[in-house]
Amino acid sequence: MATDTEQADTEDFVEQEVRYTLDLGTRLVVVENVPARVSRQTGEQCFSPETTQRLWDIVHGGEQPARVMDTDVYNFH
Repeated sequence: MATDTEQADTEDFVEQEVRYTLDLGTRLVVVENVPARVSRQTGEQCFSPETTQRLWDIVHGGEQPARVMDTDVYNFH
């Protein structure tokens, strides 16, 4: 049985599909519809080990993108 703290921690997160972005220096990679547990309070995203492995496979495995986005880049200074 979960303790009060564990139960509160579980209730603070909801299952959602999120957009994951990864900055590879000269290239920005976006993966959509990624399953995650998201904190209701902070927006922190937590991924299962299986999801993390799948993200790595998508980014580094040579999979073809579903679409390509045109992205503006600005300098804050």
